[in-house]
Amino acid sequence: MCARAARPGMGIATDITVENKRLYSDLLGSFSTGESGAIKRSVLSIFDERAEIKASHPINSAQEGIGYFSDIVVPLMGALEGLSRLNYVMIGGEYLGTEWVTSTGYYYGHFTHPLFGIPPSKRLAFLRFGEFHRIEDGRILESQVFLGLAELIIALGLWPLGKSQGYEGVVPGPSTQDGINFGPSDPAKSRETASLVEDMLLGLATEDCAWRPYWDGRMVWYGPGGFGSYATVDAFGAFQRPFEQAFEGWGDGQNEGISGVGSSGKAGDGEYAFLNGWPQITGIHVNPFMGIEPTHKRVFMRDCDWWRCEGGKIVENWCMVDTLHLVYQLGRDVLAELLG
Repeated sequence: MCARAARPGMGIATDITVENKRLYSDLLGSFSTGESGAIKRSVLSIFDERAEIKASHPINSAQEGIGYFSDIVVPLMGALEGLSRLNYVMIGGEYLGTEWVTSTGYYYGHFTHPLFGIPPSKRLAFLRFGEFHRIEDGRILESQVFLGLAELIIALGLWPLGKSQGYEGVVPGPSTQDGINFGPSDPAKSRETASLVEDMLLGLATEDCAWRPYWDGRMVWYGPGGFGSYATVDAFGAFQRPFEQAFEGWGDGQNEGISGVGSSGKAGDGEYAFLNGWPQITGIHVNPFMGIEPTHKRVFMRDCDWWRCEGGKIVENWCMVDTLHLVYQLGRDVLAELLG
């Protein structure tokens, strides 16, 4: 059964998206100062005081409004001395009447103090991030912030669960180095990209792997920590099918009477597209996953993606999952295990 068959299709970038991306550029620019005061002022200028801020486990729900700064940026600046931020995709778009902007890349700095219970390495460390902001009338009203904490733990050699079969490490941005788009994009190209990615998504969790024809033979899937990254369709397929089979009934859970699962935002912007959901998908754990034997528990997966398309095919895909939250639902508190 297709996991996303019943869901509305992607939107595209609009004229309002362009205005929002330019507002967002001011927030991103504040990080280049390296000064907490400048970042805080920028946050206060764009976040509504009632903004709902969600972030990866163990943050989960941050303080309204200022929480993006107080509960996410401040701990990062405290742990990573000389905190710097590298953005390599920045796009946006409309979905079901809501407007979103998004970016992904890395925070990095000298890891001198614990971060959410992760012990410092006393050396350079990279932390992948992905963030999505819903903007209305020039103010951020909702944010979903993904932090690659599982990747950081793996890089430190402290991962207590089963190892993935893929590459684990720092992943690059777009090979074309054109992922930052603060301006407009061709609506026809945005729709072409959105339709291509949406059609691929409809092929997920199908017995015949109907997603395969939508990918370029040189494709690279940059996966979350614990999942691994894979190049070529065959290598990705060797990961994807067993992953799908680890959880029964992947979908939004509507048939089971579950609500609130699905995409918050998804759209095409030129040759790029994005998707985010909190949670995005749900299923029941029926086969081993990351070395965890079947628990037969239902899990809810916080998931997001960015895609780059070229020549009518998907070439690159950056995917993040709140891995620590996912395995926590299966009875493994990775952060507690590090402290224990």
